[in-house]
Amino acid sequence: MAAQIRTIGHSTRKIDIFISLLEANRIKLVVDVRKLPGSKRYPQFNKDALAASLDERGIAYEHFPELGGRRKPKPDSRNTAWRNASFRGYADYMETGEFRNAAERLVDLANGAGPTAIMCAEAVWWSCHRALIADYLKARGVEVTHIIDLGKTE
Repeated sequence: MAAQIRTIGHSTRKIDIFISLLEANRIKLVVDVRKLPGSKRYPQFNKDALAASLDERGIAYEHFPELGGRRKPKPDSRNTAWRNASFRGYADYMETGEFRNAAERLVDLANGAGPTAIMCAEAVWWSCHRALIADYLKARGVEVTHIIDLGKTE
């Protein structure tokens, strides 16, 4: 069975609502792609608290800092079509072996775990580095769907 990857942003949601979205999409594993897995404003999404809440509902948790955002663009970046420096920096990072190895590991985990969600803080996928990860995976034949809200995916 091919890997099934979803993306989701925790945004300002309450933890129960967030987990209900995961359950509605039959998610078995959450892969946290925040470089720094914490939130001062939303402590329910700090790494340890989130992992514990997910575990209580039978959902596994993995932190993948190697897929985290907040990458600086290279001075000699080939990705100049990206006007947003954050996306340009991430596109530069995607050219590295570290990124490719992490993406391959993500797909391997998803193949073993079942439906997997990559998670970051940003509410909408197109304003987040999840969009770039998703495009990379789709270009390699992986099914990727973005969880927007209950009953709404793209």
